[in-house]
Formats: sequence, structure tokens, C-alpha cells
Amino acid sequence: MSSLREQLEQLEKDLSFDKIAISPYHDLPFAIFRYEPNLEFEMRKEIKLLATRLNNKSKNIELISLADLYYESISNEGGIESLSNEEKEFKFERAQESLNVILSDPDYTPITKLLEEKLNKISKNNTIVFLYRAGVFAPNAYKISVLLDYMKGKTDIPCVLFYPGSLKDNILYFMDLFDQPPGSYHVNIYNK
Repeated sequence: MSSLREQLEQLEKDLSFDKIAISPYHDLPFAIFRYEPNLEFEMRKEIKLLATRLNNKSKNIELISLADLYYESISNEGGIESLSNEEKEFKFERAQESLNVILSDPDYTPITKLLEEKLNKISKNNTIVFLYRAGVFAPNAYKISVLLDYMKGKTDIPCVLFYPGSLKDNILYFMDLFDQPPGSYHVNIYNK
């Protein structure tokens, strides 16, 4: 747990500056905070505590649950019951493919559109966004790297994506799913 606390301390330090520089790219002001998937519930608590500490330092922290966006996207396209029926009839893999289409296809209500809309409604004044509960996309419903690719040039609000997974040979593996093809990430990664 000490390494998690050390990572959080470094992130808090970097987010406490007047000019936040968590990303080398002005058009993709994102960073990834990687943590072990088994620490999910502890991490949720730590995210809220970090947000409180930063709010006390005159930062405006906005929390956006990717799980909330996930369920909003699904509910806009027929809901969980529709996917559940598809899984019963055609098996898990087919339902997961349909879910991926719902979450990513512009003809539906993709996660990227929902996130962009939320970010556009947030005041930019000293604001930092924490994106959390990314584990909802496991095992293969949606690739987080797609979300980051889409967000390039769409916001100038610094965002931290809390990412459950492992870093092995400089490659991020979502939820420790080593048999899945990894995404490509071009942002800073906070890792012990």
C-alpha cells in the first residue's frame, strides 16, 4: 500500500501547482494513474480523499464515473435488458460485440460523446477532472485507449484517468488481462 500512497503523493504534488503539467501534449491534457485491479475499492476511497485535499488547495476537482457513462450509453440504446436477452440467445461474445458498438459507434451514444459533453459543461477555472471506475469496461467491452485517442483536441481541462491494470515491459494491460491486445497510450503514466 505504501507504493500506492507514494504514487498518490506524487500526483497530488503535480496537481497542486498553479500551472498543471501532467501531460506533454497541450491537445491531450491527460495522465493515467495506474493501480492494481484488486485495489479498486480502496482506490475509490483514495480518489475522493485526494479530491478533498486538492479542493482544500483551491483546485476544482470534478469526478466523472466512467461506469455512469457506460450505463447512460446503454440505457439510451435499449438498456441492459436488451443486451441480456441478446446474450441469452447468442452467447456472451455476441453481446459483448454489440455492447462495444453501442459504446463506440457514432450512430449510437458513444462514451466519447458523453464524456465530451460532460467536459464541455464544466467550468475550466482551475478545474481538474478525475475519471474513475474504468473497470466497468472489462473484459473487452471497450478499449480505454480509444477514449484517449478521441479526446485529443477536444478539451483543455487536465484529466486523470484512474486505470486498473498492470504495467509490464512498458505496456499497460487493462485489468491484468494479459491475453488481450494492449492499447496504445501516449500520455504520462503514474506508476510506482
